[in-house]
Amino acid sequence: MSNLDPLKVSSYHYYLPDELIATAPTFPKGEQKLLVYERQKDKIHHVKFKDIFDFIPKESAVILNDTKVIKARIYGKKESGGKIELLLNSPLQNDTYLVYIKGKVKVGTKLFFENNLTSHVVKLNNDGTREVEFFLGSQKLDFQKLTAILEAIGHVPLPPYIKRDDNKEDETNYQTLFAKNYGAVAAPTASLHFDDNSFEKLKSLYETRYVTLHVGAGTFKSIESDDITNHTMHKEEYHIPDKTKTLIDSSKPILAVGTTVTRTIEYYTREKKESGHSDLFLHPKNKPQRVNHLLTNFHLPSSTLIMLVASFTSLEKTLTIYNQAIEKRYKFYSYGDSMLIV
Repeated sequence: MSNLDPLKVSSYHYYLPDELIATAPTFPKGEQKLLVYERQKDKIHHVKFKDIFDFIPKESAVILNDTKVIKARIYGKKESGGKIELLLNSPLQNDTYLVYIKGKVKVGTKLFFENNLTSHVVKLNNDGTREVEFFLGSQKLDFQKLTAILEAIGHVPLPPYIKRDDNKEDETNYQTLFAKNYGAVAAPTASLHFDDNSFEKLKSLYETRYVTLHVGAGTFKSIESDDITNHTMHKEEYHIPDKTKTLIDSSKPILAVGTTVTRTIEYYTREKKESGHSDLFLHPKNKPQRVNHLLTNFHLPSSTLIMLVASFTSLEKTLTIYNQAIEKRYKFYSYGDSMLIV
């Protein structure tokens, strides 16, 4: 590891066998593997998720992300009959939407979907995204009306590394127990490990609060330059309720459940804005200032998410942890096992 540089993307690469990519969750949920890293003791434990309460420091408060995943992937066709696939990313101003479209389109292209839903392309962006409007007949759709239609005709937007079509089980499995505010196109996956029993136990033992950060498709975006300081981080809409703001403004230790919660808290700590769009990039040279502990999944090689994990430990320690997880046959990514850093 002597040539590692925390500012180089290539330093965050590791080899993961395909069979360790989880394509469905482990049941029962308490039996999932949990890797615990105690930083002060520099000690790694391999336990089960049901053992997590033995390791979360007793004085901590816990913050979770209550965003709700939209059935954001829809299939349709152009007037010419050509097939297209559209992935909703986020709402913009004036009932326009940022989307990804598989299939060739230009400004003015009309797209046709089930249930009389149509879409008009209004702008092509240089980063590959498109801006569109949605209509039901002649009625332009706001976000609430659009999500209601997507619930009927859309598909769960499974991440690109889960190489299968979504199914009925994903509608439950890829949604947290406390999902409340529609807006995400990827689940805050650290929270997927809780079942009813463990979630009730969490709330009984710790002060529990929520933020909303709508996870965008940009979370899967790769870094183009080997120098991570050249990377432009994607923006995601967030909101922090008053009770959560009060907690963040206090001195109480915080366990962030997931990278999305971490970035929301840390963006607020720096900017002091209770809502807006977070584009904070945490890495070993830009460490957390407020979050004390982190529960998270295992992330893609060379991704901004593994760099965030390294901001809590170090690049070298993160790679050591990941290599141990691979040796112990942990499952990786969205439906995989988890790690707790305390």
